Amino acid sequence: MQHAPAARPSPAPVRRLPPGTTTRPLPAGATASHHTGTRPLLAADHPPRVTTDRPLLAAALAAVLALTASACVGGGRGTEGPFGPVPPTAQSPAVLPSAELPPVLTRGQARAALVGADDLGEAWEPTRGAATWRDELLKATAERPDCRRLLDVLYTEELFGTGAATAPRATAALDDVDGGAQLHYRVTSYRAVDLDRTLAWLGTLPDTCGRFEARDAHGATRDVRVADLTLPEAGDDRRGLRVTVGDPAPDDGEEPRADTRTDTGTDTGDGVLTVDLVAVRVGDDAISLTNGTLGTPADAATRTSVEVGADRLTEARRQGRAQV
Repeated sequence: MQHAPAARPSPAPVRRLPPGTTTRPLPAGATASHHTGTRPLLAADHPPRVTTDRPLLAAALAAVLALTASACVGGGRGTEGPFGPVPPTAQSPAVLPSAELPPVLTRGQARAALVGADDLGEAWEPTRGAATWRDELLKATAERPDCRRLLDVLYTEELFGTGAATAPRATAALDDVDGGAQLHYRVTSYRAVDLDRTLAWLGTLPDTCGRFEARDAHGATRDVRVADLTLPEAGDDRRGLRVTVGDPAPDDGEEPRADTRTDTGTDTGDGVLTVDLVAVRVGDDAISLTNGTLGTPADAATRTSVEVGADRLTEARRQGRAQV
């Protein structure tokens, strides 16, 4: 016996819509009772549902972002911290090392480059103190900036600057007990480009400050003259000046008068001070010296200091590089 097929629910009548209108079919058994009226459900009424769970999607995106950030941090060159790249600390150009800067001389190596009393002759010995003419004649000022700076350099002997970067590595001070001269000698390590800039400035002074007036600490006016000083060939570059400081010259153009000084060389009454100012560069190191006297300057002492000092500085630099 054959059984009649079970009765199937007849599909709900579908209202035909004009061409081009779309509908979203309802699941089987669903009713449209929650819609107002009998209008069929259109696609524009509700956007398609997103079946992905939103919390899961947010967690996945957070994981991807964390991995990307970790990869960026891991690709650095060692300057990154836990929170990203750390910008380098800014430095003043004045203290930045020059390209291919050799190791700075140790203080022991710099001392080995000094000259001593034995190098200059029997009349020289370690100093007994600063000569009084330094305060009497060099502690002065001038109107023109370059001339004022020159006087400051002669008094302080800080030729390459007053900062920690230009502090001398070694110094020596010697007295000529017979002639009354005093020689101060320094070794400084700095950038070659800056050392050369100072040497170039010294070279301009015979023109810019060939002759000028200075006023000393007591208000007295002094006549100052600056001329080139010929030096022996030594080091990579060099510059020398001879500076005379005396009473104002008379209107007839005569040279400043040099009166007889005392045996100690410290009486500055109406005297003329002559100072040799010298700088020699050897790589990124330099020698600077002043050789001053109220009498006739001893050229041999200045020339010997330049030649011997440059040779010793060259050797000290060679030994320093060999030990690195």
